[in-house]
Amino acid sequence: MFTGIIEELGRIERVERSADAVRLTIRGPLAVTGAGHGDSIAVSGVCLTVVDQTPDSFTADVMEQTLRMSTLDAAVVGSAVNLERAALVGDRLGGHIVQGHIDGTSTLLAVTPGEAWRVLRFSLDPALARLVVDKGSIAVDGVSLTVSNISDAAESDQWFEVSLIPETLTATTLGERVVGDQVNIETDIVARHVERILSLSSPALAPTLSSAPSPSATPSTQNEARNAS
Repeated sequence: MFTGIIEELGRIERVERSADAVRLTIRGPLAVTGAGHGDSIAVSGVCLTVVDQTPDSFTADVMEQTLRMSTLDAAVVGSAVNLERAALVGDRLGGHIVQGHIDGTSTLLAVTPGEAWRVLRFSLDPALARLVVDKGSIAVDGVSLTVSNISDAAESDQWFEVSLIPETLTATTLGERVVGDQVNIETDIVARHVERILSLSSPALAPTLSSAPSPSATPSTQNEARNAS
C-alpha cells in the first residue's frame, strides 16, 4: 500500500527483456534504504517487488500483463521514474490510499501554464470515466493528485485535469511531461469497490433478500419465515 507521495526521482539503469517479461534495475538510494528482498516499491505508480539490490539500486521483474497495462513496456535506460516505498503502519497519510495496481494508461492532451500552477489535461478511457469525479483523488504515474476538472458525461472523448504546484513539478516526473506522453493511471480504490457492488446489484436478488428473516425478528417468526419458504 502506498500514499502517492513521491519520495525520490529514480533513474532506470538497466533493461533486460525476455519473451514475456522485463527485468529493470533502477537507481534510487532512498528507495532501497531499509528495503529487502521481496519488499514492494512503486515505480511510476506500478507496484514492483525487489528481487535484488545494491546500496543505491534495486532490481525488479515486470510481467507481461503489467507491461500491457503500463508505460513500463517502453522503459529505456536513462528514463526518470517516480519512486515510493510501501507505507509503514502508523505513517501520516499525506496523499490517498494507492495500491500500485494501475487501471491503464492515459495520454497527456494539453498543458496550460500559469504563474504558479500548471494544468495538465489527460485522456480518460470511457470505462474509467465513472470512477473519476471532480475534486476526487487519482494517481498519475504514482503521484497522488486531486482532479480539478472533468469532461461532461455526454462528451464522446472523456478527459480529466489536474493542477500541479511547483513542488509537484520539480519533485516528480510530471514536470517533464509534454503533450503526447503516456502516463500510468490508478483510480480511487473506494470508487472501484462501489462500482463493483453496484454492478452485482440485480432485481433478481430482491426476493431472496426480502424473504430473509429480519435480525430483529423473534425465534418463532424466524421459524415461520423458514417454513413459509
